[in-house]
Amino acid sequence: MNTSFFGELLNSITEQGRALLDVRIGRKDDLPLLDLCEALLSGRGEASGVAIAEQVLDNYRTLSVEQKQGFFFALLENFGANLDAVRDAAKSLESEPDEPSNIRRLHAVTEPRRQELIRRLNLAPGGTRALVDMRADLLDLLSVHPDLRDVDRDFEHLFSSWFNRGFLVMKHIDWSTPASILEKIIRYEAVHEIDGWDDLRRRIGLEDRRLYAFFHPALVDDPLIFVEVALTRDIPAAIAPILAEERAEITASEATTAVFYSISNCQRGLRGISFGNFLIKQVVEELRRELPGLRTYVTLSPVPGFTKWFKTELALDDSVIDRLLSQDAVETIRDGSWRGDDEAEKQLQPLLTSLCAHYLTREKDRKGRTLDPVARFHIGNGARLERVNWLGDQSPNGMAQSYGLMVNYLYDLRYIEKNHETHAASGAVAASSSVTKQARVVPDRKQVQSAS
Repeated sequence: MNTSFFGELLNSITEQGRALLDVRIGRKDDLPLLDLCEALLSGRGEASGVAIAEQVLDNYRTLSVEQKQGFFFALLENFGANLDAVRDAAKSLESEPDEPSNIRRLHAVTEPRRQELIRRLNLAPGGTRALVDMRADLLDLLSVHPDLRDVDRDFEHLFSSWFNRGFLVMKHIDWSTPASILEKIIRYEAVHEIDGWDDLRRRIGLEDRRLYAFFHPALVDDPLIFVEVALTRDIPAAIAPILAEERAEITASEATTAVFYSISNCQRGLRGISFGNFLIKQVVEELRRELPGLRTYVTLSPVPGFTKWFKTELALDDSVIDRLLSQDAVETIRDGSWRGDDEAEKQLQPLLTSLCAHYLTREKDRKGRTLDPVARFHIGNGARLERVNWLGDQSPNGMAQSYGLMVNYLYDLRYIEKNHETHAASGAVAASSSVTKQARVVPDRKQVQSAS
């Protein structure tokens, strides 16, 4: 009822604004898009501002990809900060550093005009949804036009406030959830594809399965992120038994372990806005209240960057792989002939699992972060790398991205904060003794370099 009331109120304001615009600037439909943006920034009236914002967003939707690119470059070049004003404010602050108004003025003028433009566009009915979609278009262009990153930073800066954890609502998704939301869950699943309604029922309609999602008031029926949970007796080593059509269901009271086996971000336009860490921790608290018999909270996670790292590493002169694998073993892995060969699998298992443990605990990107994106997420949350599982995902995708390996990250509530702080301070990866032992089999890169 409240949503309907405020929606009708906003539409009423918009209609009044359209009438005002027809008097003040003539037919707004005839104004070029960038002129409408300038009019939106220069206006002060709430009603007319809402109407102009709606028109800007409507016009933007009609643009071709090339025209959208031109629009973003116009935001970059014409809607930045006023450099003359910045220089004047900086001079005033330098001459009178103790005058509080000088600091406030400098802060105000250094903000790009496009940030205020984005804020005002958000006034339109459905403005938040439209801006999230707009940023998705912008993200598509960044690899080809990295200059547009300044525009993207403004979107990300504002979205990080608008989608602050305090605004998010967690909901338990079950078979009674509206079909419109369930359809989106099927469509958004990004880790283990949901094959229709029967498959979805197996994931949310049984006693030993749960699904939780975050929602935002501005996107009422559209989840931001969701996590799928399996309630089990033990820490699983493979995904197939969890997703199996025919399996032995257990009662929730029998479960001792909650397994987070799929986390899917739903909105491309919100990339870089972190929700998952809050969602997992809130789900843990929810499950602890509902099922006090649960003792272990763990993931069953993919290792999406392992195969790519393996192939890149082989091309290096100081490759750690060359110190561990024979050329024959490397060729066997490359051509895939080891699959289904029991003897070859037996020989490669300790080698590939050790390489994976090394990759997850030692390999860093240029910023010094854990190289694998999924590991970076969970380790950054304070989880511990608990186990590397051989052939945990034998699907085509699992074999392609990690030679079938999967891992468990343990969320031990006693050590989450300590692990998080240690990782943030030093980059150290919390790992079990078994994983640490596996990683030690692989020579450290410094050892390889000194040996060469």
